[in-house]
Amino acid sequence: MRDPAHTQSVGLLLLAALCWSIGGVLMKLVDWPPFAVGGGRGLVAALFLLAVTWRERPLRWGWLPLATALAYTGCTLLFAAATKLTTAANAILLQYTAPAYVALLGAWVLREHPTRADWLTIAAVFAGLGVFLYDGLRLNDVAGILFAIASGVSFAVMIVLLRLQKDNAPLGAIIVGNFLGFLIGLPSMLAAPLPDARSLGALLLLGCVQLGFAYRLYTRAIRHVTALEGVLIPVIEPILNPIWVMLVVGEKPTALSLLGGGIVLAAVTWRAVASLRRSPPEVRPG
Repeated sequence: MRDPAHTQSVGLLLLAALCWSIGGVLMKLVDWPPFAVGGGRGLVAALFLLAVTWRERPLRWGWLPLATALAYTGCTLLFAAATKLTTAANAILLQYTAPAYVALLGAWVLREHPTRADWLTIAAVFAGLGVFLYDGLRLNDVAGILFAIASGVSFAVMIVLLRLQKDNAPLGAIIVGNFLGFLIGLPSMLAAPLPDARSLGALLLLGCVQLGFAYRLYTRAIRHVTALEGVLIPVIEPILNPIWVMLVVGEKPTALSLLGGGIVLAAVTWRAVASLRRSPPEVRPG
C-alpha cells in the first residue's frame, strides 16, 4: 500500500527544489560579492525560520545537530567558492555528484541500501547533467573543481545526517547553519556597499523562499523518504535554475542543454513515480 505521508513528501521535495532553483536568477540581482550574498541570505533565512517555528522550539543541541549545521554551512560556502573559481557548469555538475555519496553513506549509516533502480537513476542523472552543462565545462580550474567536489560531499553528509535525526527537529540544524553562514559572510557584508532596493528585495526572497521556505519543506519531507530519494528527486534544481534565468534575463539554452535537461527530468520523473509505489524503510543506525 502507498504511504500517504511518503507520497506527500515526494511532492514536498519537488516543491523544495522549485524554491532552490530561483537562487541563480535572484543572485544576479544582488549587487554584492558571493560571500556577502551568502551571509545576507543566511541571516534572513535563520530569522525567517525562527519566526515560523518558534512554537515548535526547533533548536536542539548535541553532536548530531552541530555536525549537520557544519555540513550545511560547508555545502553553501564551498559552492559559493567553487562558482568563483570555476565555471557555474563545473560547480553545479560536481555538487550533484552527491547522490553517489548518499548511496554509499546511506547504506553504511542508515542501512538504506540503494536498489538497481537507484543506481540507474544516478547514472542517468550524471549523463543528463553532463550533456546539459557540456558547453560550460572546463577542466583546468583545479581549485574550483576541488571546492565543488567538497561541496557535493558536504551536501551528501548533510542529507544523511538530516535523515538520521528525522524525528528530532532537524530544522534546528539548518537554522544554526544559516547563522554560521552569516557570521562567516559578515566581514564581506561590512565591506560591501549598502544594498539598493532591488538587491534588498532579492536578498529577502533568497532568505525567505530559496532557503527558508525550501528547507522548511525539505526537513518535513526527509522524515518519510530515504536519504537517496532526498537527493535524487530534487536534482531538477540545476535544470530549472537556467530556465528562470532565461525567462528573466534572456539567456537562452542550447540544443545540448535542452537534451540533457530532458534526460534528467525523465530520470527524476521515473524515479519519483517509482518511489510512490513503495514505502521507505525505517532508519536503523548502525
